[in-house]
Amino acid sequence: MTGTLISLISIFIGIIAANVFGVLKQNYSFGFTGNTLIGVFGSIFLIKSFGRLGFDPWSIMENGIFHLSFFILNCIVSALGGVLGLIVVKRIVKALNTDKNKS
Repeated sequence: MTGTLISLISIFIGIIAANVFGVLKQNYSFGFTGNTLIGVFGSIFLIKSFGRLGFDPWSIMENGIFHLSFFILNCIVSALGGVLGLIVVKRIVKALNTDKNKS
C-alpha cells in the first residue's frame, strides 16, 4: 500500500462518515453533495492538522513496513474529521442565518 492510496482511503472514510452522520442526524445534513464536500475537506483538514503526530500516510508506510495501528488511528481521525466538519459548518450557517434575521 502506498501513501497516496492511504490518503485516498482516508478521504473516502471521511466522505462515508459525513454522509452517515447526515443521515442519522437530519438537522446536520446538507444533502448528499454538501455532506460529501464537507467530508472531504473535514477529513483532509484533520489529518493534515494532527497527522504530524505520526499517523499521516507516509508514517504508516515508513521504511516499506505497514503499521496497522497507525492506519486504524488515521481512519478514526478521518471519520471524526468528516463528522466534525458537518457540525462546524452547520454552526457557521446557523450563526450567519440568525445574525441575518436579527437585522
